[in-house]
Parts: sequence; C-alpha cells; structure tokens
Amino acid sequence: MNRRDALKTTAAFLATPGLAYAYGKTGPFWEAEWPDTDFTKSSVPFSEIFSGGVPKDGIPALNNMELITADTAELPGREPVVTLAVDGAPETAFPVRYLTWHEIVNTSIGDTPVAVTFCPLCNSALVFDRRLDGQTLSFGVSGKLRFSDMVMYDRQTQSWWQQFTGEGIVGAMTGKTLTVLTSWMESVDDFRARNPKGPIMAEPPVARDYGRNPYRGYDSLARPFLYQGENPPHGIAPLMRVVRVGDRAWPLSRFEAMQEIEEAGLRLTWTAGTASALDTTAIHKGRDVGSIRVRDATTGKDVVHEVVFAFAFHAFKPDGIWMLG
Repeated sequence: MNRRDALKTTAAFLATPGLAYAYGKTGPFWEAEWPDTDFTKSSVPFSEIFSGGVPKDGIPALNNMELITADTAELPGREPVVTLAVDGAPETAFPVRYLTWHEIVNTSIGDTPVAVTFCPLCNSALVFDRRLDGQTLSFGVSGKLRFSDMVMYDRQTQSWWQQFTGEGIVGAMTGKTLTVLTSWMESVDDFRARNPKGPIMAEPPVARDYGRNPYRGYDSLARPFLYQGENPPHGIAPLMRVVRVGDRAWPLSRFEAMQEIEEAGLRLTWTAGTASALDTTAIHKGRDVGSIRVRDATTGKDVVHEVVFAFAFHAFKPDGIWMLG
C-alpha cells in the first residue's frame, strides 16, 4: 500500500462514528508501539492525534546526507528546494523531491546540528536547531498526525513533537520548543543562480521514485486528508497557500496583483518559476506557484517564515492575524 492509499484507508476509518476518539487515546495500542514514551505528560488532547496510515519510521528519516555542488546536481530547474541559511556557513539546499519521501533530514551545517523537515499534507517546510537543554536530538517520523501535520519524535527520549510549531506535545519533552532557523522554498534554478558551487543534498541511497509526487492533485482538493478541524475564515480555501510569519498570514492570492508587499515592518517578495510539489505526478511539471522571500523592511535581513496551507495556519494559530490587504 502506498502513502496515498494508506491515507484514504485511514480517512475512511476516522469517518466511522465512535472510532476516531478511541483511536486517539493512549492505551495498549500506543503503549505497545511506544514503550519508552511517557504518556503521563502531554500538552494536547490525545483525541487530536491520529495514525497517518504508516507505522513508526514507516517514512524513514535520513541522517548526515552527502552534499554535492549545485552545478553537478541533475535536477529539473523548476523543482523546489528548501534553502537553509546558517550564520558562518554557505546557503545549503535540500530538494523537496527527497523530503517528500523522507520528511526529515538530520544533519549538520557548519557547527549547527539541524533537522530539515517537510510535511506534504500541510506544505510546511521548517528547519530546526537540534540542540536543546545540553543535548543534540535526532528526529524520526512517528507516523502520527495532528491537524494533518506530522508528529515527529526524538530518538533520545521518544517524546513527540509537532512539526508545525516545533513544540514537544507528548512525553518527557512536553512543553519544550525547538529553535526555528531561517529557510525558504525556491526553485533549483534560483538556488543555482546565486550559488553555482553551493552545496545541495545528493540523492539518498534508498529505493524511492524520487521526482514523483505521491500526493498527485493534493493541493487542488477542497479539503485536506485527515483534517477534522475548522476551515479558515474570510472564505479562504483550506488548501490556499499562505505566507506565515509568526502569528500573521498573507494569502498568496494577494501576490497576483503585485510581486512585492511591504507591511508590518516586513518586505515580502514573490518570484515566479517554482513548481508545486503537490500538483502533477512529475514534480517538475507542477503548476507555477512561485517562491516567497520575507525580509525585514529596514535591515533587509531574511526573516523566519514558511509558505503553508491556510487550514494549517488556522488550526495552529486560531487567533492569528490574516493580512488581507
């Protein structure tokens, strides 16, 4: 069964009256699968956590991947990459064609241990500093979802973490928060143009159909898989992309009329040429959704942000500010 079929099966299961809540509660099922997780500590209702259709590590995270130079990477120019900027190190790119199948890459950039993460169901790409409370954590994919967003786990304490917020939600690390690092999604061509010799992650030595989108047509759906929450306000479609900066969200529809918006002390710039990773079967053929950079309007420095689906912003930031213009 592939991931798409697994999601459909799980969605049908959750639609059965009376089963969703029971499945989400801790009990013999979870404790057998996670004997080293402290289920006496949690910050969210267990009823909000569901199986994503795959078991623990069913989506295998990667560790310490090889880097090659951008001019030698045989990648279609329109495909998206997650570009990470760490002080004292060159910009480094992680192709979404690999992240789609692995969702987490544990590695180090310079002296900074990082976790590069991507949840296809929320289109959320975030990079975290893996150092916390004097130890360096290593992350895996739990197979669980909350509000359709990936629940990660750390291998040191077996605690569960919400990818969208970087917060520990179950286990010994409950209440802890990871530091989010500055990154953005852009095309291979855009990264190459600035960094022809820049480091980019090489293809993993794992049997996967890299370059194929297993979520074909996902970002054209009326409602996301396995999402049980409210739709966004203001008539915004659940799977519309929004630029999230802290508690604010700018719908990408605003960039249809202009390529640059300056508001709230920020300058948001949209650039054409990046394919959606969640549209057509071949990622490089996906429709052009462009890329966004967010900078401080005064200093010009990059600001932590991500481009996510509107439903996810509303689910995790129900009191968030919608920048509608």
